[in-house]
Amino acid sequence: MTDHKTPNLNREVRPDDFATLDSYHRRPLAYRNEAFLDSPDARPLRILSEYLEPLSHFRDENIQDTIVFFGSARIVEMGMLGRYYRDARELARLVTAWSQSLANGGTHRFVVCSGGGPGIMEAANRGAQDAGGKTVGLNIGLPFEQRPNPFITPELSFEFHYFFMRKFWFAYMAKALVVFPGGFGTLDELSEILTLAQTQKLESKITIVLYGAQYWKEILNFDALVKYGMIAPEDMNLFQYADTPEQALGILKDGLTRHYLEPEAPLPEPAKEAPAIAKSRI
Repeated sequence: MTDHKTPNLNREVRPDDFATLDSYHRRPLAYRNEAFLDSPDARPLRILSEYLEPLSHFRDENIQDTIVFFGSARIVEMGMLGRYYRDARELARLVTAWSQSLANGGTHRFVVCSGGGPGIMEAANRGAQDAGGKTVGLNIGLPFEQRPNPFITPELSFEFHYFFMRKFWFAYMAKALVVFPGGFGTLDELSEILTLAQTQKLESKITIVLYGAQYWKEILNFDALVKYGMIAPEDMNLFQYADTPEQALGILKDGLTRHYLEPEAPLPEPAKEAPAIAKSRI
């Protein structure tokens, strides 16, 4: 018996026979083959997509650069450390209102960016939204804590699988960093940015604010690192402490104005079609 799905080659060949044969022998296009895209062999493509997809959105939304807020996902507005949530929200509002007052030629400067989750991240996005500005969320899937908060601009809400690609976007568009109290993740992100600044691996100057002097001086003994020769005394100039939103805003405005708005020696202008990525010196 002849299989009804297989052409009978003993009769005259009809055009639809070729379509039937194609259905047996033609594989799906590689970029539509989900089994391949989820395989180890396609990992480079997945990594590349976590670069290209955000880049496309940043271009479409005219985002030139960011101010990144780091801090604990576990701090809630009415909790024991709730003042940090409220301060982060207020600082993000102030920064966004200030950045919107700049003549930017259609681009968005110094856009508030967070890790996209709850806690300090939520507070930062919420404050930027309070001021009517765009705000970025770089979310990543974790077993707990991490869900996108509702205050991120929808077109600027991203989901990452690879930590290092998420870190890439934190570092390479940032012109300033505000670090609120946090745990391992916050310490990791802070250390990475400080290392990039210390080793001058980035062309861009990054203004770094540690928010909550008492907390940070208790958690990290920078003076001991200097004492034992682990860092140079001048490395202490890589960051400043702040304890109020107004104080932090003053530090940010001073650093951003000095390095990017009225620089003594202007840095190279970014390409018009791309965000202002802080390229490596090497």
